[in-house]
Amino acid sequence: MPFSEEHRMFRQVVRRFVEEEINPRVDGWEEAGEMPLHEVFSQMADLGFLGLEYDPAYGGQGADHLFTVVLAEELGRADHGAIGMAVGVQTDMATPSLHQHGSEELKRRYLAPALRGEMVTSIAVTEPDAGSDVAAIKTRAVRDGDHWIINGSKMYITNGLQADWLCLLARTSDEGGYDGMSQILVPTDVAGFEVSRKLDKLGMRASDTGLLTFSDMAVPVSNTIGEVGKGFQQQMSQFVVERMWAAYSAVGSCERALERTARYLRERRVFGKPLLGHQYVRFRLAELAAEVDLLRHYNYATAETYMRGEDPTRFATIAKLKSGRLVRETADWVLQFHGGIGYMEETWTARFFRDSRLVSIGGGSDETMLEVLSRIDGYQA
Repeated sequence: MPFSEEHRMFRQVVRRFVEEEINPRVDGWEEAGEMPLHEVFSQMADLGFLGLEYDPAYGGQGADHLFTVVLAEELGRADHGAIGMAVGVQTDMATPSLHQHGSEELKRRYLAPALRGEMVTSIAVTEPDAGSDVAAIKTRAVRDGDHWIINGSKMYITNGLQADWLCLLARTSDEGGYDGMSQILVPTDVAGFEVSRKLDKLGMRASDTGLLTFSDMAVPVSNTIGEVGKGFQQQMSQFVVERMWAAYSAVGSCERALERTARYLRERRVFGKPLLGHQYVRFRLAELAAEVDLLRHYNYATAETYMRGEDPTRFATIAKLKSGRLVRETADWVLQFHGGIGYMEETWTARFFRDSRLVSIGGGSDETMLEVLSRIDGYQA
């Protein structure tokens, strides 16, 4: 990949930010069950981390996609997975449709403050009975004059407790399946919106995740992002970018986990020599490192496809599938090599093990990725 000196300098800035501003605060955030996103995002905005590829007219950097690759990889090196996920929601999951399809008014009123770190945003698609099967969503927006009246609920919503606005996918007609959906920008300070419950998760515990409900919530029809009835197609494009972010982040997570484990294994002596002196241990780490390198360069091929303006769906699908499996495998082995201490909550391996499990679920499960891939490759009866 043609990473320039500017990309390399940016990587150093992000890594320093993670090491100095994020990692020292992780334990406190984990205990609190959330991060102060307005504060953290404001810091990131000052450093130019938010809206890397977005139009400078709205506070973006107008940079190329490789800067996003660098940002995701380096945030993946944080001491927990929650920060990379929260930032990814803000920059690459909830805002791409608004930037690409939103009206000038919506972009100035909502996108620009999000890129300045003044507003926190979230993506609201999943429902209690509709996860990876997006066609099954039931949240409805019925037009009443110049407003949508929204009723329904959304589940597992990252940043949901702190979000100032949501990119909501709702049914806006009686057409079933993949038709009749629209993306609507929903401010969370409007009557009828409620965070019904904060969810208690296995991992990513520093990330606030909620069950959101909408009861006769009135939102202007002008808050529709793009075309009415085209929400599903727009959301699918947004999902592709989300899956790329997840794969990029996994490389940073696995890379740092292996580095930390190798340091521990050099110091820990078993049967008269360092654990790293045992051939099987070395070979297993080498195999994992090789797999991480393969994923890294497959990610770069994905990025190149995206930068050329070609459809990256197949690349992103494979990268998401492989990254979820690889980060789980890596987490399992680094915990195993730490032994009993690795099983203790006081050790980073326990948190990494818990956090990594989500990668194969969120943003499209492994099974969904295989379904998408089988359709693309024509493996259908």
